[in-house]
Amino acid sequence: QLQLAESGGGLVQPGGSLRLSCVASASGLTLHDFVIVWFHQAPGKEREGLSCISNNGEVTDYVDSVKGRFTLSRDNARDTAYLEMNSLKPEDTGDYFCAARYAFKGCAQASFMMNFWGQGTSVTVSS
Repeated sequence: QLQLAESGGGLVQPGGSLRLSCVASASGLTLHDFVIVWFHQAPGKEREGLSCISNNGEVTDYVDSVKGRFTLSRDNARDTAYLEMNSLKPEDTGDYFCAARYAFKGCAQASFMMNFWGQGTSVTVSS
């Protein structure tokens, strides 16, 4: 079983930045065994996959709404993945989740294809 814990959410003004972290912990497993996907769930909407990073650090394409503004990265030595969010907009408000999928299955961005989830961290973009 892999536990994921997100942090770094909060209140930020439009145009501001936040960096979310996703720390993994498990007995007998490391983050290197998984691809990581970040999801965004806006209030009252479905959870949407933003992008996926493979276990060796290759990032799949970002959804258009965050392309050029968000950056995924990971530090396997620290069992941590990151989502750097810049030029934040009010529509970026919502809960952000990291999810893990076994690396041998490859990257995916559909919720039902994930193996483990974090509890989420909330981001509010407002003036």
